[in-house]
Amino acid sequence: MILLLTEGQMNDHKGAKLMFDALPGAAVMIGDKGYDSDEFRNALASKDIDTCIPPRKGRESMHFYCKTLYKQRHKIECMFGKLKDWRRVETRYDRCAHTYFSAICIAASVIFYLNQ
Repeated sequence: MILLLTEGQMNDHKGAKLMFDALPGAAVMIGDKGYDSDEFRNALASKDIDTCIPPRKGRESMHFYCKTLYKQRHKIECMFGKLKDWRRVETRYDRCAHTYFSAICIAASVIFYLNQ
């Protein structure tokens, strides 16, 4: 597993572009409208990964996505919400990226342990 921590101002699409080569094998990639670009869709198609990404408003060619499958994305959003309950993670007290990333890993581990 490869994890990437980007700066807060970077949009999702640019961060995903950094991970093109490390994309894992999966059947479907579920993403929000921030990932809707032909470049990202083509990169996923080259790895035989289907997309479940709703098209951006005003897009010329509308792509189909499964709304039932897209509803599963709430699990990821709930995890981010739980991480933001940790004050240290939400306010990003740590200046160094490796220290901040360590705090995220500790928080995620505790959340996982408490939910079992």
